[in-house]
Amino acid sequence: MIKEGQIGVTTGNIFPIIKKFLYSDHEIFLREVISNAVDATQKLKTLSDVGEFKGEQGDLSVRVSVDKEARTLTVSDRGIGMTAEEVENYINQIALSSANDFLDKYKESANAIIGHFGLGFYSTFMVASKVEIITKSYKDEPAVKWSCNGDPAYTMEECDKSDRGTDIILHIDEENGEFLEKGKIESLLEKYCKFLPVPIVFGKKQEWKDGKYVDTDEDKVVNDVNPLWKQKPAGLKDEDYQAFYRKLYPMSLDEPLFWIHLNVDYPFNLTGILYFPRIKNNIELQRNKIQLYCNQVFVTDSVEGIVPEFLTLLHGVIDSPDIPLNVSRSYLQSDSNVKKISNHITKKVADKLEEIFKKERTQFEEKWDSLKIFVEYGMLTEERFYDRAAKFSLLKNMEDKYFTLEEYKRVIEGSQTDKHGTLVYLYANNKEEQYTFIDAAKGKGYDVLMMDGQLDVHWMGLLEQKLEKTRFVRVDSDTVEHLIEKEEKSTVELTDKEKENLTEAVKSLVPPIAKTEFNVDFKSLGEAGRPIQITQNEFSRRMKEMSAMQPGMAFYGEMPDMYQMVVNMDHPMMRQLKQEIGEKSKEEAAAFAAGDSKLKQVVDLALLANGMLKGEALNNFIKRSVELL
Repeated sequence: MIKEGQIGVTTGNIFPIIKKFLYSDHEIFLREVISNAVDATQKLKTLSDVGEFKGEQGDLSVRVSVDKEARTLTVSDRGIGMTAEEVENYINQIALSSANDFLDKYKESANAIIGHFGLGFYSTFMVASKVEIITKSYKDEPAVKWSCNGDPAYTMEECDKSDRGTDIILHIDEENGEFLEKGKIESLLEKYCKFLPVPIVFGKKQEWKDGKYVDTDEDKVVNDVNPLWKQKPAGLKDEDYQAFYRKLYPMSLDEPLFWIHLNVDYPFNLTGILYFPRIKNNIELQRNKIQLYCNQVFVTDSVEGIVPEFLTLLHGVIDSPDIPLNVSRSYLQSDSNVKKISNHITKKVADKLEEIFKKERTQFEEKWDSLKIFVEYGMLTEERFYDRAAKFSLLKNMEDKYFTLEEYKRVIEGSQTDKHGTLVYLYANNKEEQYTFIDAAKGKGYDVLMMDGQLDVHWMGLLEQKLEKTRFVRVDSDTVEHLIEKEEKSTVELTDKEKENLTEAVKSLVPPIAKTEFNVDFKSLGEAGRPIQITQNEFSRRMKEMSAMQPGMAFYGEMPDMYQMVVNMDHPMMRQLKQEIGEKSKEEAAAFAAGDSKLKQVVDLALLANGMLKGEALNNFIKRSVELL
């Protein structure tokens, strides 16, 4: 007897909406159908465990097959199957989930069952013009065939099926022929089904024979039913974690720094493994490397909201049935458990870092250059993490020695405290380019830090807020005599006219440099000091650097680079220049400077020391240097 009817919906005819917009990506249908098959298989195991199913379980694999000629994709399981009544309830009545009923009845023994997913089956209509279900319950009832062409109308009739379980047959439509390609299905199974708890079979294993790959008689199981994160940490070795990392990220060339095995069952369920990858400076940071699973079913690699923002730089796997999902399983919903899980992960990461720091400091220091981006990001974005990380975050100086914040304070407070009682941390971000300034600072007995990380400029700003009377200053932001003010500055006695003429003379010799401006400043730096130096104000330079990573500060990024050209009025050459042009007109001062090859040489040397002498100007400097020999 054939039964005809219409699929029931709770609010009008929403079938077209379900068909087109229920899921964010068409490929999700395969995950849903296979997840339902795994669900049915898990239910059979549960029934067997409680004694309600007394038959032989036999082969419980879920099988996926493609018939390109018939344009069908079939997913078959040997789970509990469905009776006609159950098909009526669970397929024809949208928004009812068999998992919910099953969980209510067997809630004490069915924790491993996926109970989130009620509408997954209907994702098949995004790729199929017709869907058939052939199913036979484990109960002694007739098999049922259900058929639907992608609209509310369906047919349901008894059919012949010798074995329990369900076959879902998708008749792939013309627009989605890619899902009949073996390679496409293999990639989807790799993405969504890699760690499902029931064997997923797709085709046969192959071997090389007579110059080509041929099928063997052995089934090809595409998934690992017992992934590493589901195993007990006590029985695992470093090699196991490293091998699993390579399995997750086969294209990664580097071994992870270390890892954290998550295993919590109260007050929420959470398992997983988080890896700290090696991140090199000056590369684009890649997120979305943490994979979220629900009872080994892949959900998404967008884990914002579960993992704190700074830990989205980590790699690995998180698996939790307590993370609520929307109907498509693709986006996380707000829930109290999510915050608890996020806090727990933050604490576990902080615990691990502190443990390594205390027990294996040498190893911690060796890995710090890769670790610090995680630590700094965490301190910048998570107040709770800052409090923990302040104990083990490190500073590295030019001799590659590492210090905690407290240790370094003790090292420099005797020599690098200014007249206002502020502790001045000197730093550079390029040892070669800033060598002259670094050397000058060391000559004064100062210690210089290396701060060349992607987040260092933001982190320094945070420390200036958190640490009492603390200031970070780059070594080239001022002359070495004025980096750390120990006493009142000596003033330079110049008339307004002298300042005007000296400024004109010096600036007239600076070649045009795009988006760069110079201000001339006059200081007393001693006769042995260099006649002209170029520095860049700490505040303006730091604002420009921060603007590169903060869109809201784009205003600073558009501003020209501002430099100070510091003229040392104690130097004999500058004193003579003052005498010769002091009372001339601006035009006469510029003309005089143009004819003074030594003055031009001094200006170029200052530019050269800052890497600002290029092209024609550099060529002219070389020629002039030869002439002056």
